Amino acid sequence: MYRALLLLSRLMAILGGIMLSVLILLTVFAILGRLVDRLFHWMVEAEVMAGLGQWMIDAGVGPILGTFELIEAGVAFVIFAFLPICQITGGHATVDVFTSGMSLRANRVLRGVTEVVFAGVMVLIATQLFGGLLTKFNSGQTTLELQLPVWYSYAIGFVGAALTSVVAVYLAVVRVVEMVSGRMILPPDLGAEH
Repeated sequence: MYRALLLLSRLMAILGGIMLSVLILLTVFAILGRLVDRLFHWMVEAEVMAGLGQWMIDAGVGPILGTFELIEAGVAFVIFAFLPICQITGGHATVDVFTSGMSLRANRVLRGVTEVVFAGVMVLIATQLFGGLLTKFNSGQTTLELQLPVWYSYAIGFVGAALTSVVAVYLAVVRVVEMVSGRMILPPDLGAEH
């Protein structure tokens, strides 16, 4: 089960990385588009190569419509895309100033409790995202500029949240079994470098 979840988590992280790269490029082109739009409008107003400026404006060279909507939806996906790999590898940021001096048993209990709490929170988030997805789907609400259905954003975020929930519940069960049995099933950090 661990290997399958690790593979899915890696795949989701790769998709998140691709989406993040696309969002970065979209942001760069949106900023450049606004800059050249201002330049072309200035050229027309100042009558400095006004013909070229007007031609570029008429050709549609300028800001990209709906970038905010696309970036907003994409960032939601990116956040949830990286959570599964972070969870399954133990890659979350930790401060072990106090726990480094605790016994192995106390650390197992603490890890078990935190995994259960994290799993509960992720299941709650995924459930709420799914509820929002159904609400937005049924309402037919669309974005302002591009008129894209709002539920698309919820759907792509839900995919990552659902996978993170599955990974978190799996790890919570494993850590509770470790806590009760006293034996180690998975390494504490699962290969993450801290």
